[in-house]
Amino acid sequence: MAKVGGIEYKVTNIVASSNLGLELDLFMLARDIPEIEYEPEQFPGAILKYDEPKATLLLFKNGKVVCVGCKTKVAIEKTIAKTLKLLKPKAKKITKTMKKPKFEITNIVASASLGMGLDLYTIAYEIDDVEYEPEQFPGAILKFREPKASLLLFKNGKVICAGSKDEKSIQAALRKAKRILKPFASKKAK
Repeated sequence: MAKVGGIEYKVTNIVASSNLGLELDLFMLARDIPEIEYEPEQFPGAILKYDEPKATLLLFKNGKVVCVGCKTKVAIEKTIAKTLKLLKPKAKKITKTMKKPKFEITNIVASASLGMGLDLYTIAYEIDDVEYEPEQFPGAILKFREPKASLLLFKNGKVICAGSKDEKSIQAALRKAKRILKPFASKKAK
């Protein structure tokens, strides 16, 4: 758990994309590697799952990959390097030689507790950028343009923050949320 402005939070998922510099035959990979699933009628990419580090990769014919499930940059690096090592000998063609593939973080998801209960009805009524439809989902959605983030807010003060590309933006969004939401703290704080 990390802490910012009195708010404890934990990164629960990082989504990253990379290009392995390989041309891939996804049918052959699914046939030869038990951890790879490929059903092109369902999805155009193959799916590779690892237990350690715990991650799932979407693999595409052009060598691009999307990595989900890692909680740290180090885990992403290890996962993408492991994937390159696994796929390189089976590639149709090597389009770019690399020892250590670069990756770009496209989304970070974190969970947090604001340390106060929230009156979601009043929040939805008073704050413009909030959507709340309790018949469909028990949480309210608060969207920030700056820092770019979307937060799922729950009555018990728990928050899921997504849409940021770095941890500083997550921290800024959580601080801003606490400041904006403080007047709407409910009596049922947990």
